[in-house]
Amino acid sequence: MQSIVVSAKIEEMNKVTGFVSEILEANQCSMKARIQIEVAIDEILSNIIRYAYEGKTGDVMVECDIRDGVACIRFIDSGIPYNPLTKEDPDVTLSASEREIGGLGIFMVKKSMDDLRYEYRGQRNQLTMMKRIV
Repeated sequence: MQSIVVSAKIEEMNKVTGFVSEILEANQCSMKARIQIEVAIDEILSNIIRYAYEGKTGDVMVECDIRDGVACIRFIDSGIPYNPLTKEDPDVTLSASEREIGGLGIFMVKKSMDDLRYEYRGQRNQLTMMKRIV
């Protein structure tokens, strides 16, 4: 896997997106899959930046690998333990004004990726997403 480590700051998001995009392009990723992956990266990183370190500074490692036409992207941080996959999905049948705030972004990630996994190992959150790119 190739990896990049950035500070958990909003201004670092373009570095991560560019890093993953280069790998996707080199592996003939379809435009649809690329857009879905980039949206998912934005959502996952935004959540890490906003919540993982509770206002303190920290780093995020992003690993990316392509095998057999599937992109595997892993986000690793040493922030507070949190599994976003256990959050109940929002009721999308309700209007925006009737829904509780939060949860829509991770819901979109769940729906657009082929597989999502979370584990807390070695004092670090590890969220892995997989998406067929062709």
